[in-house]
Amino acid sequence: MTTADTTPPLRIGLLGTGPWARNTQAPALAAHPGVELSGVWGRRAEAADALATAHGTRAYTGEEGIDALLEASDAVAFALPPDVQAPLAVRAAEAGCHLLMDKPVATTVAGARAVAEAAEKASVASVVFCTLRFAPETSAWIAEQAAVDGWFTARAQWLGSLYAAGSASEYADSPWRREKGGLWDVGPHALSVLIPVLGDVEHLTAAAGPADTTHLILRHTSGASSTVTLGLSAPPGAAGVEIELRGERGTASIPGWAGAETAFRGAVDALAEAVRTGVPHACDVRFGLHLTELLAAAEEQAQAAG
Repeated sequence: MTTADTTPPLRIGLLGTGPWARNTQAPALAAHPGVELSGVWGRRAEAADALATAHGTRAYTGEEGIDALLEASDAVAFALPPDVQAPLAVRAAEAGCHLLMDKPVATTVAGARAVAEAAEKASVASVVFCTLRFAPETSAWIAEQAAVDGWFTARAQWLGSLYAAGSASEYADSPWRREKGGLWDVGPHALSVLIPVLGDVEHLTAAAGPADTTHLILRHTSGASSTVTLGLSAPPGAAGVEIELRGERGTASIPGWAGAETAFRGAVDALAEAVRTGVPHACDVRFGLHLTELLAAAEEQAQAAG
C-alpha cells in the first residue's frame, strides 16, 4: 500500500503576458502537477484576462494587482523585460515569495545585486531560467562534462536571426532585445554552460562584430579557455547553436533539446526542490548576478573597442 502525497501544490503567480508568457511559462505552469497557477498579472487588463482565462486562473492588473497576486502566491515567475523584472523581484522577495526569474536578472549590476540581496535577506529560494541548465538533455550533458577533467578549450556559438531581413518572429518586437542585442539575450545561455564545466571566468576580452554580434574570449579558473560568439542578426542560413569542448579525452558537443516549455518545467522542479530542502540551486539569483557582472564588463569592453 502506498501513501498518498499530501504535499500542497506550490502556488506560482505569473507576471507578464507577452509571447514568452503565452508560449512557454503559462502552459508549463498550468500543466505542472505540483503547481497551482495562482494568477496572471499584466499591464494591459485585456491581455491578462485572455491569458488567465486560457489557463483557468485569475487575472490581475495595476499596482494593487501586483500586491494581490503576491499575497495569493508562494512564488512568482517573471516574463518581463529584465529591468522591469528586477525591481518587481525585490518586491516579491520582500513579500516572502520565492523567485523564478528569466535571464538576464537585470542589465545593470546594481539591479541584479538588489535582487540577490533581497532574496538573501528574505530567505527565499530562487532559480534563474537559463534554458540549457534545465532542459533534460542538456542539463545531463553539462553534469557529465563537468565531471570530466582535462578540458583544454571550448567554442560556443549562439546566433539567431531574430533581426535578419524578413524575420517574422514576434520576439523581434521586444524593445530590450533590440537595444541590448545577443550579448544579453543569449549570452547567459552560453555562459551558464561553460562556467559549470570549465570553471568561473577569471579574465574576459570582448569585441563587437557585425550588427549586434559580440565575440568573447574567456579564461577559466580550470586553466581552459573558451571563445563565444553571440548575436541575433545573423542571416537565417547562418543561424544556429553550437557548443563544443576539446580536451584530453577528445571532443564533446552539446546535444539538441526538446524545447523551452519542457525546460521551464525543469526550472519549476528545481525551484520546488530548493523550497522543499532549503538548499540553493546552482543557477539561482546569485549566479544571475554574476552573469550580469560578466555581461556588463563585456558590453563595456566591446563598446570601448568599437
